Parts: sequence; C-alpha cells; structure tokens
Amino acid sequence: MMEHATRVGNRLLAALPPADFALLAPYLRKVPLQHDVVLVRSGDRIEHLYFPCSGAIALIMELPNGQTAATAVIGNEGAVGLMSALGPGRSPMTAVVRVAGTALQISPARFHAALERSPALANAVQLLTRALLTQFQHVAACNALHSVEARLARWLLHIHDRTNGGDVLPLTQETLSQLLGVRRTTVTHVVSALRTSRAVKSSRRGQLEIDRRRLEGLACECYKVMSRKINRIVSQDAVRVLHAASTPDDRLPPEFPLAKTVS
Repeated sequence: MMEHATRVGNRLLAALPPADFALLAPYLRKVPLQHDVVLVRSGDRIEHLYFPCSGAIALIMELPNGQTAATAVIGNEGAVGLMSALGPGRSPMTAVVRVAGTALQISPARFHAALERSPALANAVQLLTRALLTQFQHVAACNALHSVEARLARWLLHIHDRTNGGDVLPLTQETLSQLLGVRRTTVTHVVSALRTSRAVKSSRRGQLEIDRRRLEGLACECYKVMSRKINRIVSQDAVRVLHAASTPDDRLPPEFPLAKTVS
C-alpha cells in the first residue's frame, strides 16, 4: 500500500483498491499547479478534476460586491472539482493555487464513466464530500467566533501542512486578504501582531516565514479539530471502507499505466 501511495501521490486515489484505480489510471494526466493560477472560476463549467499530489489549492467564495473569503484549503488528501460527480453544473466557487505543486487531472466524463463501474470510487466521492462539508462548517463557525489573528494562524498552518516542509510560505498580503475576507490594512496589522509574538519571523514581499510551534499556540482550536477529521478521511479506516466496496475482480497485471505528464 505504501508503494502504491508513493506512486500515485494523491492520498485519496492511493486509498482506492488497485482494480478501481485502474479504471482511472489510463486517463489521468500529471500537470503542474502553478502559483496563483485559477483552476476554475465561480460560475464556470468544471472542465477538469484535479487530484493534487503536492501544493495547496484554496477554494474562494466570491460575493457580488467583490469581497472574497476562503472556505477550504485542499492538498494531496483531496480533490478539486469533485462536486461535478454529483451531476453536471457550474462551479460554486473559485479554486486558486496558493502553493505550487503537481496534480493528476482527468475530465469529468472519464471520471463519471469510472464512477458508474466502481462502488469504491463512489464511496471515495462521499468521503471527500463529507470532508469538504466539515471544513466548510468549521470555517463558517470560526469566521463568526474567533479573532482575525487566530484565523490567520489557522490558515497558515493549513497551508503549511500542504507544503514540502519549508517554513517560508509564498503568500502576499492580497492573498491573505482573500483568505480572511478582510481589507489589506487589516492584514498588515494582523501580520505585525504575529511578528511581535514571533509566530511570523519575517514578512518579506510575497513571503511569510513562520515559526510553526508559536503559530500553533496562537491558532484557534478549529485547526486541530479540522486536521483530525481530514486525516481520518484518508486513514486506514477509510482505506478499509473503500476496499470493502471494491470491484469484484481486483486482480491487475504487475504494472498498469499511471499518468501522462504534461509540461
């Protein structure tokens, strides 16, 4: 299982039984996730599903007056555009790459074709949908109940969890403003407060260097609660659920095509 997970890169796909993953594998393309690229805009049709292998993608809710706020951050534990599995429609929010990485990309049509043949894949969609709804609910409560400082600390930790371990995050003040749903002047004050507490070591143009231990001390309890629930989705318990719903014949040749790389 560990070798399979390493080859696949995305934890949700890696949890699938090999026979079920093989329904998707020939149609997956490995694509770069470039910093600040918009994968889909609110109101647009979903042209591709993305299963991140590395990097971080923020889901942004945009209001008619131009204000924005993040509702979730997704890394290699999940997917973007999976709501198209529930039926044709337009994206309810904007997905923006906040930390560069790579993803496995597939068309909704190819994904739907595999979904109709795989109870395990249907279970995976349900698991991820529950994880996203949980994150949406916690973010909504957190926005209403906790300070801007605690919320920023939480977002920084969520994003840091989805990086390759470095303590420098490529985040501009405009990006932080979009995540928090506040003005840039507010972001300036909040970052200054985090620097005073030494949770942020430096805030050079377009970059934040963090002290994770201090940041964890300032974040609200929502961070740990959400992290535990998300990790549970892709835990061994979830793997057992998916394998219990696997296709009748899980026998595969020793190697099967994984993904075509797109530069």
